[in-house]
Amino acid sequence: MKAARIHNFGPPDVVLMEDVPRPVPAAGELLVRVVAAGVGPWDALIREGKSKVSPSPPLTLGSDLSGVVDEVGPGVTGFSKGDQVFGVTNPGFCGAQAEFAVAIAGMIAHKPERLSHIEAASVPVVAVTAWQMLFEYGQAKSGQMVLILGAAGNVGAYAVQLAATAGLHVIAAARSKDTDYVRTLGAETAIDINAERYEASTGSIDLLLDTVGGEARERAVRALKPGGMLISVVSAEPAPAQSNVHSVFFYVDVTTPRLNAISNLIDRMQLNPRVGTVMPLSDVRCAHEMLAGAPHKPGKIVLQIAS
Repeated sequence: MKAARIHNFGPPDVVLMEDVPRPVPAAGELLVRVVAAGVGPWDALIREGKSKVSPSPPLTLGSDLSGVVDEVGPGVTGFSKGDQVFGVTNPGFCGAQAEFAVAIAGMIAHKPERLSHIEAASVPVVAVTAWQMLFEYGQAKSGQMVLILGAAGNVGAYAVQLAATAGLHVIAAARSKDTDYVRTLGAETAIDINAERYEASTGSIDLLLDTVGGEARERAVRALKPGGMLISVVSAEPAPAQSNVHSVFFYVDVTTPRLNAISNLIDRMQLNPRVGTVMPLSDVRCAHEMLAGAPHKPGKIVLQIAS
């Protein structure tokens, strides 16, 4: 089978298309015929050797996938051959960008009915990240005020939709060209993340969701009210110079129950994915060049692997 592989860390040109044996699922695993696989910033971190969770090369890249169950490993219940599924391969975030992939059954769920495989492959990591930020680490409640940094990004866009659906008052900080877009997602207020002192206009914030870090994060923390919460997926540093607020950094944990919660919202049309550039698996190196800054469409990059 064809797979996107690396044998050493480095820039996009270390990514190779290779023929490798089809994997065999062990106990607790599924073999999935991959129809589409997502490409995200964490793939670049793995390629560059900067990931704290992935194994050393040689390895097959990719974590997000959508496809069809081809084989069910020993001890797996709830899935059968032929089921359409989506999710993540494993905690090492590797193995999905191939014609077949082994995935831990507890990180896979049945695909949302109304999504294509390309759409479904764009969902798992970023949507579950937004879910955990809001409802698990932020303990978000209806009526609270949430400020989302990077609201037009792949994680931020899900966070805006989830927060709005849950009855929170959403302030979305994004680039000026994206303010209209985040309003369509449900933001009550959209502000330019690069504008001077935008934090002064936000009032008392209960939750701050940080997907960008840096100066924007440092300024936004000042808008948190006493006892407020900063939840970040980009910076493990505590809230700067703010002893009266809480802060947390975490790595996403994609599980079947979390995917099912996301899938239910998608099928009820309360949550929508945003697919960006779609390309064949053979162009995976181009996808990594996009991660490094080459132009591409807004939204999640997806590799189409099978029809």
